[in-house]
Amino acid sequence: MTEAILLVGGKGTRLRPLTVHTPKPMVPAAGVPFLTHQLARAKAAGVDHIVLATSYLAEVFEPYFGDGSSLGLHIEYVTEEEPLGTGGAIRNVASRLHSGPDDPVLIFNGDILTGLDIKALVDTHEAAGADVSLHLTKVADPRAFGLVPTDETGRVLAFLEKPQTPEEIVTDQINAGAYVFRRSVIDTIPLGRPVSVERETFPDLLAAGAHLQGMVDSTYWLDLGTPAAFVRGSADLVMGRAPSPAVPGRCGDRLILPTATVAPDAKLTGGTVVGEGAFVAEGARVSGSTILPGAVIEPGAVITDSLIGRNARVGERTVLTGAVIGDGAIVGADNELREGVRVWCDAHIPARALRFSSDQ
Repeated sequence: MTEAILLVGGKGTRLRPLTVHTPKPMVPAAGVPFLTHQLARAKAAGVDHIVLATSYLAEVFEPYFGDGSSLGLHIEYVTEEEPLGTGGAIRNVASRLHSGPDDPVLIFNGDILTGLDIKALVDTHEAAGADVSLHLTKVADPRAFGLVPTDETGRVLAFLEKPQTPEEIVTDQINAGAYVFRRSVIDTIPLGRPVSVERETFPDLLAAGAHLQGMVDSTYWLDLGTPAAFVRGSADLVMGRAPSPAVPGRCGDRLILPTATVAPDAKLTGGTVVGEGAFVAEGARVSGSTILPGAVIEPGAVITDSLIGRNARVGERTVLTGAVIGDGAIVGADNELREGVRVWCDAHIPARALRFSSDQ
């Protein structure tokens, strides 16, 4: 197992305003771009050659990761001129692969944080002699996902769209976004047009009699598609609940990057991250949150389960819960912003302008 494709071309629209200036895989989680965690885990599993399938803001990846040598990898970059979907993106980078026709190629979606045993997925693939193997995970409520029922040997029986009625929920197994393809199967995907592996490639392979194998791995798994999930994933990395060899420090209640400044009496808990050059002033309380580089948290602010963008500022005594503050935004003193609010990049909210409760 030496090669992998990482699909990092999505626009990350559900994460806006975090992704206005930054592609989703490059938004920092636990102090480094989220993609760093995926690359490090692939390296730890024995992968040495990775092709990044890029599209949105493609120009930011290579200046950061270069040729991958700092991570012990060889990284190549292929940019889609027009979005091609998961299958189209895989096919678009096939010419950069070095594998033989029967060799396994690992494929990751760029927005999944997982404790998947990558080697076990590859071993399952080879032991089954499968054409494609899928990481499956079990979820308590599968209604928001496509279902993947399997037989007693793990062979995939069908791909079912999001169930609409209780009768349609025939399994709690869902596609978890990591695959192993036999190299020759990649060449059967149509070239030069959008293709969805979930809606076209996998069902067509099943219909043609191909062997698709599922491996249920119910370790840590989180889709980082929403701001709340992204903040939680970052905190879980810091606290060691989600495994990654790329966290730049010891696992614990907080992670303070080297050039950050935190007042002695500020309280940081719940896997909070304070990025490079950020400042947390006296009396501030920050729990389960991500403070991106250059952000300023003024005295007495209380921030919970929130993400503060680059060079943003949160005013004195302001209370944020489940909030996202875009890059360069300013939230003045004595505001109170609650669950789900998103303040856009460079916006300015004056002091005492927004509250969800009395100011007394």
